[in-house]
Amino acid sequence: MPFLQLPWLLRRKKRMKRQPHPLDRKRAIQNPSSLGHQNYYALLEECLKNDCLFEDELFPADVRSIGAGPLLQKLPQNIQWKRPYELCKMPVFFSAKKKRIALCQGVIEDCWFLAAVEALTFHQDILFKVVPQNQSFERRKYAGIFHFQFWHFGEWVDVVVDDRLPVNEEGQLVFLSSVYKNLFWGALLEKAYAKLCGSYEDLQIGQVSEALVDFTGGVNMTIKLAEAPPDLWDILTRATYSRSLMGCQTHAAPIRVLPNGLVAGHAYTVTGIRKVTCKHGPENLVRLRNPWGKVEWKGDWSDSSGKWELLSPKEKILLRRNSDDGEFWMSLPDFQAHFVDLMICKLTPDLMSQEAGKEVDVLHAVR
Repeated sequence: MPFLQLPWLLRRKKRMKRQPHPLDRKRAIQNPSSLGHQNYYALLEECLKNDCLFEDELFPADVRSIGAGPLLQKLPQNIQWKRPYELCKMPVFFSAKKKRIALCQGVIEDCWFLAAVEALTFHQDILFKVVPQNQSFERRKYAGIFHFQFWHFGEWVDVVVDDRLPVNEEGQLVFLSSVYKNLFWGALLEKAYAKLCGSYEDLQIGQVSEALVDFTGGVNMTIKLAEAPPDLWDILTRATYSRSLMGCQTHAAPIRVLPNGLVAGHAYTVTGIRKVTCKHGPENLVRLRNPWGKVEWKGDWSDSSGKWELLSPKEKILLRRNSDDGEFWMSLPDFQAHFVDLMICKLTPDLMSQEAGKEVDVLHAVR
């Protein structure tokens, strides 16, 4: 049914006056601090009690939340702010059944943020810390309000947002979206992070390492790949084995998309590693994903590379995915040659310890 045919939502269209809700002392010990003294649970309860949809006056659905910089010039004309129920019949907050992340970057140049989000999805327990799962669009629980948690200045901060999102005249999300048009956790997470940073404009520039720390409270390590130690593969193996989150950055260049398919000055997620056995011997492969959800590496071990014929049929079927989904494999030497930085966010301090490394071949979360 269209949005306007949902009477239970129509009854909640009246505006809710925002009042500060200080955290209950007991809850303050158990839960993160609240940004702007907005207590998600108290606000949700008040909205449900008053039969209204939440409107966040601290991050309003207008240009003040977008910002006053160059981002405004990228926006399509006649931007509108709409709730998910106005965009599709049955919106879903999060779905564990969707095996692939399927998030796509919007007009904001926040590939660094999305690369970190994708790294986060490989660790469900950490993901659910940032994206609490007791939220939905179900009638009895829905009041147009959602919350997310970030590590900020040494403590976990709970960020509340309403679910009004900017769309173009065709009703398409302007910023982060999902391949699954009824899935909205990614767009709402981006909105919450924009609120934490100040505005959507403030997401235009950033580092994968910053977002990884904000998602985990972990310790970041950056390796300059041109000066990488000879045991780089062992470091990658230990990082994967110890559940570290990893991202990387390409070299800057005058043109945006290079002939080899890589995007210059762009952030990628390291989604896995694998040591394969070829006819000529073993080879170390690194799997990466472009946050655009398309545009891939065209060199050795790319989807259409003849290198796959060097593997056994079983391993070829397991690893190769011949589709333009933004994810691809490349050799470790190519990775070192074409990327400038490797960022590793470690949740424990033993990444560089040789004792932590195990001689294992890791295929990290093949999905």
